Amino acid sequence: MVKAGSGGLITRNPVPSGTNLRSLWRIIPEKFSVNQRSETIMRRRPLLTCFTAALGLAALPVLGQGQGTAPSLRSIVVLDMELVDEQNNPATVKAQELRLSAAHAQLQKELTDYQLYRVVDSAPTAELQRKLHAQQAFLYRCDDCAYQIGLKAGADLVMATWVQKVSELILNFNVEIHDVAQQKVLLSKSVDMRGNEDVSWTRAVHYLVRDMSEKRAKNSKYGL
Repeated sequence: MVKAGSGGLITRNPVPSGTNLRSLWRIIPEKFSVNQRSETIMRRRPLLTCFTAALGLAALPVLGQGQGTAPSLRSIVVLDMELVDEQNNPATVKAQELRLSAAHAQLQKELTDYQLYRVVDSAPTAELQRKLHAQQAFLYRCDDCAYQIGLKAGADLVMATWVQKVSELILNFNVEIHDVAQQKVLLSKSVDMRGNEDVSWTRAVHYLVRDMSEKRAKNSKYGL
């Protein structure tokens, strides 16, 4: 849109891309003389050039945007999930063993998917974990065990994991993160579970990791 002023025509908005001189001639009001219209076109040509250049720059990729690597994540090894069962119900033993294995795999996957840590394969530590299990009832109660396993795995952090079963209805899922180099606990976290079923275990793991992710978004040092 244009308007007349004491110094000539004043352009309020840049001319859209693709406008040529012929179409520009048509949009200038007829009340101006041929000389005035020609002068207006010449004044607008720099605006057209600048606008086109801006479009060209906008189309260029920004260095590092979508091409750079994600910030390096601290490595973590997730210990085999343990069960503290105060019921010892023979009817649920086999199903619980399967749930422990499935929950361990899910936990590792979600920690990776949410980009909270770089999960290290725990397989090379399996023999050490078995050896330590022979000496300790539960590894999650043994801080030194976590540090030994972390060194074996070459990981920055170790996550001890366990499920405490009070009854078939009341359970809780727990994790504790140890810093191997500093030999200290960085985070302890627990989620209540309602019911000893596949879906309740799956939901508990997902909720815990999602909550960690939300807290990390607010505090970049959370769990580190």
